[in-house]
Amino acid sequence: MLNQRAATLCDEILASAAGLNIASHGLSCGTTLLDFGIEVLGSQAAGILLAKVCLADLATVELDSTETVPGLCRLVSVATDQPVAACMASQYAGWEIKEEGFFAMGSGPMRAAAGCEPLFADIGYRESAAVCVGVLESGKLPSDDVCCQLAAKCHIRPSDLTLLVAPTSSIAGTLQVVARSVETALHKLHELGFDLSKIVRGQGSAPLPSVADNDLVAIGRANDAILYGGEVTLEVHGDDETLQKVGLQTPSSASRDYGRPFAEVLATYGNDFYQVDPLLFSPAKITFENLDTGNSFTFGELNQEVLTRSFCS
Repeated sequence: MLNQRAATLCDEILASAAGLNIASHGLSCGTTLLDFGIEVLGSQAAGILLAKVCLADLATVELDSTETVPGLCRLVSVATDQPVAACMASQYAGWEIKEEGFFAMGSGPMRAAAGCEPLFADIGYRESAAVCVGVLESGKLPSDDVCCQLAAKCHIRPSDLTLLVAPTSSIAGTLQVVARSVETALHKLHELGFDLSKIVRGQGSAPLPSVADNDLVAIGRANDAILYGGEVTLEVHGDDETLQKVGLQTPSSASRDYGRPFAEVLATYGNDFYQVDPLLFSPAKITFENLDTGNSFTFGELNQEVLTRSFCS
């Protein structure tokens, strides 16, 4: 169960909260909030754990070295043997949460309990959970009313809900977005009509930018890390012809919005994230390893020029 796995990890996080520079809050409705960067500093260690919660603890998340962008040496690497469950049923930020005075992009396994996105019918996964865990990308902690509404949609009591919250312009918040390289590849393939059940394993990486001083710049840098610096390898079943055909459409370079820093693209749509061409959200470079034929195919390439413009702005 995705939510139970995430809840177990949250217990470990709570026990180490002080060392991670995060804070916990208990609301009157009973919901537990974990602040990863709103009223606290957070940390890279906290960001790794936040990403793992997003993935329902079904993936490894590590910081490695890189020379992709001059002056940067950090690379967020992700690997999972359960890519559809980890990335699509849990990590994908498919729940747009809009309540009076509050907005967040919701991810994590609580989405599988709510099951309110059409995606869940496509991947054939939902779960009934006794406890639920969600991650909110927001610069504000949710109120009791917001938590009660989320709990109701997840079919649980508010006291059985744990929410981890971080703005993108925080140490942990930036890292957890950059940890979505594999997820963006799967989401792009889903948009292209590829059968995700054929994907056996996924691993990916993207460079970690410095933390920006506002969310718009942070969102731009974190997305550019994947769009122009992300590399993903998928182990799949299928025929080579299908993989070669879909592969041409998979990298971010196949989108009409490709070629500029994401902050510039977003500005052209009035900073409405959901108006951007959905086919843009994919890694810069993707490799398919066909387990049936032994052949591999690579599409796209890293774009250091745009990365540098974005990260150094």
